[in-house]
Amino acid sequence: MTITAANPFRARAESILTELRDTGQYKQLQMIESPMGPVTTLREHGDCLNFCSNNYLGLANHPEVVEAGISGLSGFGAGTASVRFICGSFCPHETLEHTIASFLGVEAAYTFVSCWNATEAVFPTLAESGDAIISDALNHACIIDSIRLATSIHKGLHKFVYPNSDMDALREALTRARDAVDDDHAIWVVTDGVFSMEGSLANLPAMRSLCNEFGAVLVVDDSHGTGVMGKTGRGTHEHHGMSGTDIDLFTGTLGKALGGGAGGYIAGPKFAIDLITQRARPTLFSNALPVTVACSANKAIEILDREPERVQKLRDNTAYAREQIRAAGFDVLDSPTAICAIIVGETAKAIAMSKRLLELGVYVIGFGYPVVPEGTARLRIQLSAAHETSHIDQLVEALKQL
Repeated sequence: MTITAANPFRARAESILTELRDTGQYKQLQMIESPMGPVTTLREHGDCLNFCSNNYLGLANHPEVVEAGISGLSGFGAGTASVRFICGSFCPHETLEHTIASFLGVEAAYTFVSCWNATEAVFPTLAESGDAIISDALNHACIIDSIRLATSIHKGLHKFVYPNSDMDALREALTRARDAVDDDHAIWVVTDGVFSMEGSLANLPAMRSLCNEFGAVLVVDDSHGTGVMGKTGRGTHEHHGMSGTDIDLFTGTLGKALGGGAGGYIAGPKFAIDLITQRARPTLFSNALPVTVACSANKAIEILDREPERVQKLRDNTAYAREQIRAAGFDVLDSPTAICAIIVGETAKAIAMSKRLLELGVYVIGFGYPVVPEGTARLRIQLSAAHETSHIDQLVEALKQL
């Protein structure tokens, strides 16, 4: 069937797209013509300072990371051509999973093609009807969709949401969950380690204490914390002085600080990882992580362990950027993370500011509804260990021109 102009779907889609264009909310995809770095070449814009990348440690184009990927490509080919349990498990997968587990200080890890897939595997696989899941209101969309999928599969699954980082509300939700769940069923508490739109941190010590009190399982997606937070970049738990075993299950990404290629993982006790391996639909029915990415990510973790000064450089860059942005008169949310969120209000304004910055040679993205609530649109500036002070100074000068 041809989708003609009279078809209801086409008419609906074109109406939505027209509204997005008319209100200044239509997203333009920028085509990158160079490797990812502190300066990135954009089609029609040339070389621009890049302050919107998740390349927190500057490893996306590190020569050793690139060479490791090339070696993986040469040694194992372009694709896995299979799911893991058939013939898609290659030696570099096993090596990377051991490296991740050792890095986080847990028993085991298992990789996926993305952290979205990894997170999507958690609750539909590990939870069941009669359990309860308690989620922070600002959790990432992958967590929200994992819970939605789980509740659609397990009809008797209880769901609770508490306001962002409100520990009194979390206690109340745990109390309600305990009343709803019998002794044969689990209570799950899930949070981002770093909330990506705010750059704020979850109060993991308080959450661990509450989970201990109520016998709940603590799940942390630390995609924006791994490689960034803590003295050695282990993540948000290390920032709080906790060990890896203080968190029951981690989900995380290889597509940000750890080389920036792609891929995600679940890490924690071996019995949980074994159950994921046996039962999770995203690994049973989808191809394995490309071996070249597994090799480059493994090298990225090796470099992080070898060069912890990268984490300190990132921390120094972040502190300097916040200080200078505030001095320029902008309202930037306070945080120890590499995410500097400047609140500007309306979505169209954030997008217009982003476009003007690009004209000035600075690549920063404006975020608005539905990514963030109405009226809280923002510019999200992301720092990297690859940035120099001169790059940050140029960013601030461009902001002043706004």
